[in-house]
Amino acid sequence: MLSRRNFLQLLLAGGITAAVDGLSGVKALAAAGDTIQLTILGTSDVHGRFMPWDYATDTEDRSGSLVQLYTAIKEIRQETPHVILVDCGDSIQDNSVEQFNTKPHQPMIVAMNEMHYDTWTMGNHEFNFGLDVLKHVTDQFKGEKLCGNVYNEDGSRYLPASAIVEKAGVKVGIIGLNTPMIAEFEKDTDHLQSVKVTNPAIETRKVIEELKGKADILIGVMHMGLENENGHPDTSVTDVAQANPELTAIVAGHMHKNVSSAMVNGVLISEPYKYGQVLTRIDLTLSHKDKRWEVTAKKAQTIPMKNYDSDGRLVELLAPYHLEARRTANEEIGTVTGMNMVPEDSMPGISEVQITDTPLTNFFNEVQLYYSGADVTSVIISRDNAQMLVGPIRRKDIAFNYQYTGGETTVYEISGRDLRTYMEWSAEYFNQKQPGDIAPSYNPVRRASKYSTNDIFGGVNYVIDLTEPAGRRIKDLRLKRTGKVIKDTDKIRLGMNSYRMNQLTAKGGIFEGQHFPQLWTSIEAFGETEGTIRNMSIRYIKEVKNGIIAVKPVNDWHIDGFERNSEAYQKAAKLLREGKLALHNSVDGKYTNIASMNENDIIMQH
Repeated sequence: MLSRRNFLQLLLAGGITAAVDGLSGVKALAAAGDTIQLTILGTSDVHGRFMPWDYATDTEDRSGSLVQLYTAIKEIRQETPHVILVDCGDSIQDNSVEQFNTKPHQPMIVAMNEMHYDTWTMGNHEFNFGLDVLKHVTDQFKGEKLCGNVYNEDGSRYLPASAIVEKAGVKVGIIGLNTPMIAEFEKDTDHLQSVKVTNPAIETRKVIEELKGKADILIGVMHMGLENENGHPDTSVTDVAQANPELTAIVAGHMHKNVSSAMVNGVLISEPYKYGQVLTRIDLTLSHKDKRWEVTAKKAQTIPMKNYDSDGRLVELLAPYHLEARRTANEEIGTVTGMNMVPEDSMPGISEVQITDTPLTNFFNEVQLYYSGADVTSVIISRDNAQMLVGPIRRKDIAFNYQYTGGETTVYEISGRDLRTYMEWSAEYFNQKQPGDIAPSYNPVRRASKYSTNDIFGGVNYVIDLTEPAGRRIKDLRLKRTGKVIKDTDKIRLGMNSYRMNQLTAKGGIFEGQHFPQLWTSIEAFGETEGTIRNMSIRYIKEVKNGIIAVKPVNDWHIDGFERNSEAYQKAAKLLREGKLALHNSVDGKYTNIASMNENDIIMQH
């Protein structure tokens, strides 16, 4: 293992020295007696964290990575000989790792091969780049590639549904399936043009029948969460477990939840959060009875990685990719002048980028408006600490502020009424103001969504009145270029990420079952890579702005109902800065500002 100091020296240096490693692998031992211990180790949603490094900030991030996971995995392999290592998908997207997808070697796969993964189940993000790119990447993986509920046109599976891994004489059937939501996520692309996606619960039953007489126990490795996604039935491992009690356990994924241990219909379930931050460990006790293996005990846990050092040999192996990723991230593309693109928070802890119009959100909408010819666009800023400071703009700054790697712009023809419906849905991100409330706060359910649902609009002027209930908050909605009020009957060209539109038109969405004509897509105009919002933004800075973004204050929209200059607002801000007052956050502290500070909160300080 590497100490943190030595690790940083390796990563920050221009070259990498000799490797440090003492273990290359552990061979399986034959079963002794009638009882054995079997361990399943699972990762999921690592999203490009091959090193403990955030390439969007170019800083170390020791919360999790493959090199830290390998240290933990080696320790467990030394402790117990019968270990199976599986991954649940979403490996080759995010943290700038997608830049390697078309190159000879993808560092995530280089690492996974070195770590001796037995199986790799495809996640939804594996399909973001088209089937040709996915084949190029999966061909590099030395273990078993699984995705049993995606079928080719000829009726064959795109990838196998299962693999049998034998440990100590026990044949373990690994069943790998993806979320059926990929059909929704990729609906407006050609990424799934030659394949179809099937119901995972039904597919699991089919695979169980195929494995009869071939496997002693069955383990699911499935890119789905514990609960159904966006209200869609049969999109969770709970539904799979309810329909298939023959499964011993499931390693889940996709929803970025830390599920240490759950039991559904006798099936043990564990989900290893995201970004390599935890490792799922499932321990099974098997006894040989009546000429077959029977699971007599099972337990699961998730192990945090933040205190694990990096594996030296793996750091050495991945060093060239790390250095290339850092070089790309630091490429200078332009300059910000005038003022920072996000003002300082007027209320500490409540991000200005979420509650007011900022030059940053204005910039991303401006890019989309320019290239798409849309009347109106929308953008999502997920990071509360989003910012572009006066000075050089680097590629990493674009990636940091717009997190969605594959996010593109598609223009739809909608009505003025549809636009208002969409904007009202977005405005539901906020709580309604109650008597005595001092500052805006967020709907706790919406705040806890996997992805931000606070969409911010460009090309229009509008007011969000939080004194009104949900559905009646958008006021004075006007088209910016004409100044005219937008009527319900107006035809509007709306530019937005197709992922969001698919969410809104899917079951349970505000436009459920509706279809809006597509007028333009950035992917068709510029290509799979250059058509992303990130790369259009870089192109816009270089070619349209000649490398200079001269920032000025903007005020295309604002929130009504709160007075920033009021005595109560200023007093609350002061108390927050002094640490004498706290925002109302979720119990675990993960979701901030889920209820408004009230004048009563200030009174309680006296």
